[in-house]
Amino acid sequence: MNVTELATTGADLSRLRELNSLSIVRALRDHPPSTVTELSQRTGLSRPAVDVIAQGLVTDGWASVLEPGASSAVGRPARRYQFRAGAGHVLGVDVGVHKILALLADLDGNIVQTVRRSVAADAGPAARLAELDKVVNACVAKAGKTPSDIWAVTVGVTGAVDAAGQTSFFTPLPGWKGVNLTTHLSARFTCPVIVENDCKLAALAERWKGAASDADDIVYLLAGMRNGAGLIIDGVLRRGYGGAAGEIGALKQVRWLNAPAHLQNCPGVPDTVSPDDAAAWVFTAARDGNRAARAAVNRYVKDLAVGAAALVLTLDPQVVIFGGGFSRSADLVLDPLRTELSRLCLRMPEVRASTLGADSVALGALKLSLNEIDDRLFGAGLSAPVAPRRQ
Repeated sequence: MNVTELATTGADLSRLRELNSLSIVRALRDHPPSTVTELSQRTGLSRPAVDVIAQGLVTDGWASVLEPGASSAVGRPARRYQFRAGAGHVLGVDVGVHKILALLADLDGNIVQTVRRSVAADAGPAARLAELDKVVNACVAKAGKTPSDIWAVTVGVTGAVDAAGQTSFFTPLPGWKGVNLTTHLSARFTCPVIVENDCKLAALAERWKGAASDADDIVYLLAGMRNGAGLIIDGVLRRGYGGAAGEIGALKQVRWLNAPAHLQNCPGVPDTVSPDDAAAWVFTAARDGNRAARAAVNRYVKDLAVGAAALVLTLDPQVVIFGGGFSRSADLVLDPLRTELSRLCLRMPEVRASTLGADSVALGALKLSLNEIDDRLFGAGLSAPVAPRRQ
């Protein structure tokens, strides 16, 4: 909108300045350092307007200046502006059965701090929340930040997450149904706090930085001692009406609930191996040629393929990602999984192994936090950008 249009429409001048500033911030995001001319071409604003706005963004902490270096070209080289990713930071946290992992990143998604701690599988809500607090506090402090420096927090949990951010349907975390993580963390952080299902976040991570970065239609299989799925269709993470999209394992006929038992109950697993470690022993034994272990893996894959095929037939994805803890043994699973899917499905998608492993949920949480910031900055109805603090 130019000045004439502003006068005609009676639009608010301060709002116009705000929108123009946001258009420059958007033009700087995900681009290399840019000149005023390049920003003018990218936004449609005049060069003088861009020049003034860009200098103001530097003053406010949104951008930094790269002064021109020595050049043999005639004339003075143009200065370049770049988005200041350190203006704010986000947290992504994975609250799992056996571990809690926190990642802290800048606004470009560059990870600046990582804290990981083990937690007992049978830990109650109070003990697990206490460990969560320790991990989050350590992650923020080790990065030299305070809670007020964090612009968004996303936490991934095991189990379907409802609109209130609670796992009211089902979760293997003992006593966790009554836990309200949003309320708990909002006592420490004033920024938005989002709680989401771990499978959905892992799917988001694989599209952002993992094996599905070239796809818009994805079925992500979280394969471990429990099986779950995250769905991305047309590039959008699908939650469903109540947050339970992808929870196909709840249907006993697809055999996901009992699939891991083939590994746990494999003949030959030593008594000294715990049930949680039995699958790792079986995969290792299968890799070494143990016939019983190979048979157990094949039975597991056949059961996994039933639910995977149901999702493929329903959604017709480009890619199926085999992720979760068992993805470390993708060399044993992918070929038989492809065979089973080709037998069950009308159109065969690509089947790939996760490249993110155990960090996928926390990485997806980071991405959702970054999306939340972009929605607040650039979404309709925004009243003002979050004001960064100079550091």
